[in-house]
Amino acid sequence: MRVLYISFVPVVLGLVAAATASTSTLKLIANESVTVSTVSVDEVKQVFLLTAPSFNGGGRVVPVLEKGGPAHEVFLKEFVRKTDDALLTYYRSLLFTGKATMPKMLSTDAEVVDYVAKTKGAVGYVSAQTDSPGTKTLQVK
Repeated sequence: MRVLYISFVPVVLGLVAAATASTSTLKLIANESVTVSTVSVDEVKQVFLLTAPSFNGGGRVVPVLEKGGPAHEVFLKEFVRKTDDALLTYYRSLLFTGKATMPKMLSTDAEVVDYVAKTKGAVGYVSAQTDSPGTKTLQVK
């Protein structure tokens, strides 16, 4: 029994480290017109699933996503809790029922930063190390 315990501890510690590392590899950025500076995970999920037009206490926001890559994978796992295919299917169902339009989807962190900086109310995500001039980083609680 003791051997099982000893081999189990590194696995648990590894999972905790992986979870911490994943959230630190991503940052949520917003156009400087967005009035909030702190948002909850739930608010981010609602905005990106198009069930809420804004963050609590802020004006209307325009979500923008990446088409793929490490930041996108972390975002899917940590915030919307859907696979990429499931998220696209979800967006298409909203589009075909007339409930919403597809959010903007860009290919790179640089494209997301550029779009968010130039688009009033835009909010997106990029890799944590990405330079994001003209935007502000939102703190996620």
